[in-house]
Amino acid sequence: MMNFPNLHGPLGLQCRHQILDPQTITPVLNARRKRQTLTAVKSSTRKRILSLKAHVAERRGEREELQDAHTICDLSQDCQPMPPDLLRLSYFAVFDGHGGTRASRFAAQNLHQNFVKKIPRGEGSSVDKAMKRCILDAFKQTDEDFLKQAASQKPAWKDGTTAICVLVADNILYIANLGDSRALLCRINKENQKHVVLSLSREHNPTQYEERMRIQKAGGNVRDGRVLGVLEVSRSIGDGQYKRYGVISTPEVKRCPLTDSDRFILLACDGLFKAFSAEEAVTFILTHTQEKSSPAEDGPPDFDSLYESACHRLANEAVRRGAADNVTVLIVQIQH
Repeated sequence: MMNFPNLHGPLGLQCRHQILDPQTITPVLNARRKRQTLTAVKSSTRKRILSLKAHVAERRGEREELQDAHTICDLSQDCQPMPPDLLRLSYFAVFDGHGGTRASRFAAQNLHQNFVKKIPRGEGSSVDKAMKRCILDAFKQTDEDFLKQAASQKPAWKDGTTAICVLVADNILYIANLGDSRALLCRINKENQKHVVLSLSREHNPTQYEERMRIQKAGGNVRDGRVLGVLEVSRSIGDGQYKRYGVISTPEVKRCPLTDSDRFILLACDGLFKAFSAEEAVTFILTHTQEKSSPAEDGPPDFDSLYESACHRLANEAVRRGAADNVTVLIVQIQH
């Protein structure tokens, strides 16, 4: 069963393609609070695909405007005909905008569509071999399209955005990152049942040696930990005024197979990680998903509701701890 309610919120985009069970149709009234679900297709004759369900929470923090955006999308229908070795293609992304909302919204609406245009189709296609090139091309196209649109405005737009994206091809994660948003994977050690936090991305800041060298080689400089003393990240979509000084839109792409020991994926902007360490954030989610839904309940816990609640609690706690920036938390629950 695939359930994708049609959702186009002001800062979030959930793509819908097919609803196989009409009883699951529920009107979407609030884009920011409505639970967003992705249920993977399972095949009894082929490999078992781990099911996924996404939950998202957004908070403005102390900022005047929420400049973050996110996308949760099933791409399987858009990629028809699918390569014969692929059953599921899902997409999750968080964009942390700066200088306005236009770059983050543009990326949320267009990056996955550009990816779909690049993906190989039909017999003889190998998604695994082509995935990195497709991702790199999609980022390049999205950045070029936004910069062209931004330059045509009067005055020109100066918006930019980070991007943390996770594509799930069957049980393989492909993680693409620009800037300082992050993706984490919670995995349980089967021997001692303790959790392990796997970092799926690396932050791109101008203080890092490789990033700083590229900026300086392009004629830019790093002052107070920022490009030209202004921009906090060294890679982004948009930020046209900094591209000549070594800020690039090339993401770092990683590959990570999912296992039966994995519990959830966390995608979040830096607003969360200014209040929580990676370990603290994962522990917080685990703690709140091990509770009973109600003290009176004797049956198994409702994990969907627990993850939904944990997502909002984590965002709220980041704000309570004084997060000055916007906070977006996207949890991809791995169902077993």
